[in-house]
Amino acid sequence: MAGLLCYRPGLPARLYYRLRRHTGRKDERRSLGESDYIHLLDGAHHLLKAPLIVVWDRLNTHVSKAMQAFVAERKWLTVVLLPGYAPELNPVEGMWAHIKRSLANLAARTLSNLETLLRRRLKALQTGTPSLAGFLAGTGLALDRPD
Repeated sequence: MAGLLCYRPGLPARLYYRLRRHTGRKDERRSLGESDYIHLLDGAHHLLKAPLIVVWDRLNTHVSKAMQAFVAERKWLTVVLLPGYAPELNPVEGMWAHIKRSLANLAARTLSNLETLLRRRLKALQTGTPSLAGFLAGTGLALDRPD
C-alpha cells in the first residue's frame, strides 16, 4: 500500500492510494516500486490540478536514483525528505495505524476478501473525513499559517 494524504489550506484533506497485490509468483516484486510511486504522484497531480509538495520518509524507493530522475522531470513536484527516522512527523503513519486497527479482528478467508476489506476502509477515509485532518494534526505540525 502507498498513500498520499493531501492537504490544501481552506479545503478538506484528501487521500490518494495505490495497492499492490503480491501473489507469490516467482520474480514478482513484493513491494511497491518506483513506477508505482510515479503513477500515484502523477494521478494525484492530475486529480488535484495543482503543484505538489511531497513530504517523504527515506524509504529506499523514495530516494533512489530512478526516483530522483522522475522528480527532476516534473516541474510541478517538490520533494522534502523527513529526518532519518521520524514516523511521528508523517501523517500517513497515523492513517496506516488506523487502518490496521480497523482490520485487527477481521478474518479474511482469501487475499481477495482482505483486499476488498482494505479498499472499503480506504474509500471510507478518502475524502474530507475528520480523521484525515486528525492524522495531519497528529504530527504536531501547523496545517494553516496565520496571515
